[in-house]
Amino acid sequence: MGFLSTILGFWGFGLGITMGLVIGYFLFIYVQPSDVKDPEIRPLVEQDSETLQRMLPEIPLWVKNPDYDRVDWLNKFLQYMWPYLDKAICKTAKNIATPIIAEQIPKYKIDAVEFETLTLGSLPPTFQGMKVYVTDEKELIMEPSVKWAANPNIIVAAKAFGLRATVQVIEISCAGFTSFCFASITLKPLVPSFPCFAKICVSLMEKPHVDFGLKLVGADLMAIPGLYRVVQEIIKDQVANMYLWPKTLEVEILDPAKALKRPVGVLNVKVLRAMKLKKKDLLGASDPYVKIKLTEDKLASKKTTVKHKNLNPEWNEEFNLVVKDPETQAVEFHVYDWEQVGKHDKMGMNVVPLKELTPEEPKVLTFDLVKNMDQNDPQNEKARGQLVVELTYKPFKDEDLPSFDDANDVQKAPEGTPAGGGMLVVIVHEGQDVEGKYHTNPSVRILFRGEEKRTKPVKKSRDPRWEEEFQFTMEEPPTHDRMHVEVVSTSSRNLLHPKESLGYVDINLADVVSNKRINEKYHLIDSKNGRLQIELQWRTAS
Repeated sequence: MGFLSTILGFWGFGLGITMGLVIGYFLFIYVQPSDVKDPEIRPLVEQDSETLQRMLPEIPLWVKNPDYDRVDWLNKFLQYMWPYLDKAICKTAKNIATPIIAEQIPKYKIDAVEFETLTLGSLPPTFQGMKVYVTDEKELIMEPSVKWAANPNIIVAAKAFGLRATVQVIEISCAGFTSFCFASITLKPLVPSFPCFAKICVSLMEKPHVDFGLKLVGADLMAIPGLYRVVQEIIKDQVANMYLWPKTLEVEILDPAKALKRPVGVLNVKVLRAMKLKKKDLLGASDPYVKIKLTEDKLASKKTTVKHKNLNPEWNEEFNLVVKDPETQAVEFHVYDWEQVGKHDKMGMNVVPLKELTPEEPKVLTFDLVKNMDQNDPQNEKARGQLVVELTYKPFKDEDLPSFDDANDVQKAPEGTPAGGGMLVVIVHEGQDVEGKYHTNPSVRILFRGEEKRTKPVKKSRDPRWEEEFQFTMEEPPTHDRMHVEVVSTSSRNLLHPKESLGYVDINLADVVSNKRINEKYHLIDSKNGRLQIELQWRTAS
């Protein structure tokens, strides 16, 4: 009997403790304290030094750091747009999450999971400051500091085994370094197609601090002693593992193949002959040659040799042009009459869209030369002769296509490049503070191994932008070579000073061969403040 009473006593003691803990827990999380007082708000000048010291971390970054800009205009924009942004963001999040949830719930024997309520609340994020970095690459780097104390109402209902349970998120406070979410946002590469960048890359520079309230069947789970800190650390670690620098979240905005205009194939052009050309000279026959160029290409035109005093010339010359978009690009043919002095006379032209070509199939075309591509121009009805060409479009195979992971990757040299050599690519981006004494119509002259290349002139500009590309094919790496680059200005109106040098620079190419790519701004010699941004690439076949 004594043994039975002992067993019952222990059982009653355990049952009492269990019921007490359960009842105490529900009383703790459901009963709201009645002695809560509203915080006392006092002017800043009335605070003591100790209180001011505690408040310093809450000061916006644009106050503490001069390199952070104040962005009140952006906060005002968010404030007015937040009701609409809230609905748009929640709708997008719901559309993304619904199929993922539907795919996962069968694994856990759950009948359904659905959003009963989804809103981020009435309080938008606040930008406490913004830092923008200026680089020589085609990218924009921003570091915003964000503070967000939201009042969302997110209710998720789950159904399983005939039972229904709801989970509610009621409060979210997001912060990081000194109470801010400290992130780096990179828009790259910058492209001439709206919205003018191909990818958004986001990295967290510090571990974020996330505070939130979570209710299960109406009970606040975060009120359980110890659970709040454990959950918070788990969230911080998981977010850090995914997005803490150097790891990034990449969001693709544009198709990189189209946005970056990377090569997708090669167009082989054979200029065979011309027939019945009309002479431009009053005395004697013309001296024709052909210029070939792809539309939307910044490379200089390819040229045939000059056939002197011949109106039915035969060239049989072959060229390779790099294709970046066969659906929109076309190959242009311009026939000129060479002149020893003065401007070369245009004899005619025509255009062939690449989309009319069948890949890997040679196509011989004979077309009439016209003055321009305006079909309503009566001048195009005049006979100007014909041009015969052979075109073959060779698209790259999948394994030969360049990678789009990094816009700064150096591409391989095209077919036909010497095995021991390569291709030196010179991209003239822009100039800054270039100014002439008599006129400022700057163009860039590149002199390398006796070969000269020139950009187009930009009229009346101290900060010209060219974005032109030139190529030099070599039998061996230019390890010990130097390239002479000069900014010149020309003017037909100034007869006393028609040409003027605005500065020059000699570039050692050894670094280009070893690093494969450099992109720098060079200070021009014989110029007060002039600078020139040039990108150099050394491309090899391997």
